Amino acid sequence: MSARKTRTGMSKAEALHLPVSIDLDTSNRAFGLGRTTGYALAKRGEYPVPLLRLGNAYRARRADVLAVLGIEEPAA
Repeated sequence: MSARKTRTGMSKAEALHLPVSIDLDTSNRAFGLGRTTGYALAKRGEYPVPLLRLGNAYRARRADVLAVLGIEEPAA
């Protein structure tokens, strides 16, 4: 039997508990993207949401990710 790691997306509850700014790996998981695909899209400027570039790291805003996923943030 193979010990391959399976990639899973993120539940609505998990998405709603994300911090205000999230790293690219977490954002990739929310969109169901693999690491290589996510970073390639980011480098080409084709990622599903605008990204902040901080040194070598990319960050995405939770609000942008939730909007693309069609998840409304609960009222404060």
